[in-house]
Amino acid sequence: MDRKLPAEAESLSGPSSKRPRLDLEGEGNTHIPKELKTDLSPTGTVNVAEQPLDHDTSCDSPIKPKKSKDKNLRGRRRRDQASRDEWQARNPDASKEPRLPKRECALMIGFCGSKYSGMQFQKTQPGLPEQRTIEGELFKALVTAGAVSKDNSEDPVKVGLARAARTDAGVHAVGNIVSLKMIMSVPGVDNLCARINTLLPPDIRLWGFQRVQRSFNARLLCDARKYTYFFPSYLLIPPKPGSHLDRVLREHATSQGCEIPWNNDPFWSTIDPSTSTWQEDMIRKRAWRATPAHLERLRTIIQKFEKTHNFHNFTVAQDPRDKTNNRFMKKLQVAEPAVYGETEWIAVSLDGQSFMLHQIVRFPCRKMMFALVMICRTGTPNNLLDELFELTRVHIPKMPALGLLLEYPVFTGYNTRIAKKLAPSDPDYREPIDFENYSEEMNSFKQQYIYDNMRSIEDRKGLFDGWIRSIDSYKGNDFLYLNPKGIIPPEAIIKKGERRQDPFRERKVFNLTSFAEDDSEKVQVEELTDEANEDAEESLTKQQLEEAEG
Repeated sequence: MDRKLPAEAESLSGPSSKRPRLDLEGEGNTHIPKELKTDLSPTGTVNVAEQPLDHDTSCDSPIKPKKSKDKNLRGRRRRDQASRDEWQARNPDASKEPRLPKRECALMIGFCGSKYSGMQFQKTQPGLPEQRTIEGELFKALVTAGAVSKDNSEDPVKVGLARAARTDAGVHAVGNIVSLKMIMSVPGVDNLCARINTLLPPDIRLWGFQRVQRSFNARLLCDARKYTYFFPSYLLIPPKPGSHLDRVLREHATSQGCEIPWNNDPFWSTIDPSTSTWQEDMIRKRAWRATPAHLERLRTIIQKFEKTHNFHNFTVAQDPRDKTNNRFMKKLQVAEPAVYGETEWIAVSLDGQSFMLHQIVRFPCRKMMFALVMICRTGTPNNLLDELFELTRVHIPKMPALGLLLEYPVFTGYNTRIAKKLAPSDPDYREPIDFENYSEEMNSFKQQYIYDNMRSIEDRKGLFDGWIRSIDSYKGNDFLYLNPKGIIPPEAIIKKGERRQDPFRERKVFNLTSFAEDDSEKVQVEELTDEANEDAEESLTKQQLEEAEG
């Protein structure tokens, strides 16, 4: 029986000049096996009646066989074993511990961020001091308690560590979620949560942990986050007459044919602003109280932030046309003021859709609060926010980090899905994530480590007063959008590629949430007087330079 040449041999005998010539005489052709050469017929067929073709052995096939999954698995096991052997070689005195089962878990934590360089774990770089972070302290405690094995003790990535919200240095959270694969039952430890808390600093607490689905990821499954921002009510007092901001906004209002709304304000009309010192003003500010009209104004303005808007002016380095700038704010509320010590405080709660990088935690909450406070204190119409949601780009500074608090992340979608999918009696059922189970402990921690710290710093340092005086001392055009018509003038617009002559410079001191108890530290907020601010030179971050240059 005759059969056609294999595809490989047939391709060699094609007419193309790029292919090797097929030598039917069997001389000089190394591409055809010897067995085939002896059976070649003049018609180009091969007699395989006595010897069947075997493409794997009789032909030089260019297609390589795929690696089996078993080989890949064996390779991974060899690499894992090599990693364990390497660790054992570096730790010869360590006894090999038994392998305990790991489960995907959600850890509910709270912390005061004043002494830490943010939430996210940071590897120590050679030659640089160690950066203390919330995740770094938590991970060390988990390793010491035995919830993370020694094999995984050097890198949190090995256990899939993730967080629901990444907070900046100094930012507090009474509730946050960290997810990872951990050992839930440690031999000899009856209460693992209590054991971990004994290993944590007192300003970081583990409220509890629970097993979650294997696909759980704290960052990706977080639907929303709830924040609270606290500020002294005296920030609502209009700019001091004669300050740079007062003069700039007066001149601009006059050019529009308007008068500034804070003429003859009761706070400033009872004294001579030109002779009063900042210390005298500070005493009067602490005794000042917001009126019902101020609160109603705040609540009317903040409603403008609700629903979906383009928040490009409230974040950093975002193209105004980028669709990721559109975010949904569910609910914003202004609470009734409360007096602590001599100062009255106002709390604003924000409940919003999961935010993009640099949004609520880093800038927008603080920037949104700047817009809220400045629109209220200058009498600017609410329609300014409609302008800020458009593509026009302006500069909006940040309020001090001291007032920002992450209440807790929300996992509505995850909780709903597991409730529909499985019954509580099912062995694969997982409990919903609910911070209300720890509300009593969280409220106590919030009062002791966050609120008391916040108020103590303001009482000793007058941080918010230093911040508002730095705003009022600025004499550039960045804030001309705060005008009686609520229209952004061309002078305040940041144009791409255009360098601004006198950009507003934000001070690093207002990102701090921790100060020494005495007055020996290098930075003194009280020294930020109008005159000092006028001539002070602060180093700018890369992002601030980009904003300054448009």
